[in-house]
Amino acid sequence: MRLLYAALVVTALCCVQLNAQTAPTDSVVHRILRERVDAGRFAGIVAGLVSRADARRVIAYGPSAGVQPFDGNTAFEIGSITKTFTASILADMVRTHEVALDDAVSGLLPAGTVVPERNGRKITLLDLATQSSGLPSLPDNFKPNDNENPYADYTIQQLYTFLGAYQLLRDIGSKYEYSNMGVGLLGQALANRARMDYEALVTAVAVASVR
Repeated sequence: MRLLYAALVVTALCCVQLNAQTAPTDSVVHRILRERVDAGRFAGIVAGLVSRADARRVIAYGPSAGVQPFDGNTAFEIGSITKTFTASILADMVRTHEVALDDAVSGLLPAGTVVPERNGRKITLLDLATQSSGLPSLPDNFKPNDNENPYADYTIQQLYTFLGAYQLLRDIGSKYEYSNMGVGLLGQALANRARMDYEALVTAVAVASVR
């Protein structure tokens, strides 16, 4: 199980843009994947190759017997790679003037939602994106029922409830602290601004940009 999750979180889908002259053959890529999987480093890997002419290939190897073989349609749990998508969405929405980096995140949340402030300063989208908001890694009302899928039962309302009760322990922007909750809040705020759920926003912006 641990190896399977390593494959899901770490490898996901590897997309590489190559010239036709330098692109490895399917057999070469398959051999590379097989060596890594058979060495016990991963449960399985899917690799996507895209040429400059937009020719696309998918090569997969694994996982072990008894599990549905991986292919180009396999859905992976990508964990914190999602933060990269959130940052890409923020950059795109800044580019299109839908938001600004110095916008207070409170302005993108439902009316009445309380977001902690400190010394008269509000948490901005940039603070969240740069992990300097002062928010902790996880909220204290985060109590997952399933540690294999810990965020499945944590609701947006629970997040807003935590924010309303939390007091920042240091000045905003004064120190880097990795915060899953902070980037999650950023993603939710951007989804609110776009008037769609986060999954739809990722599909519309982050995924569509590389198709």
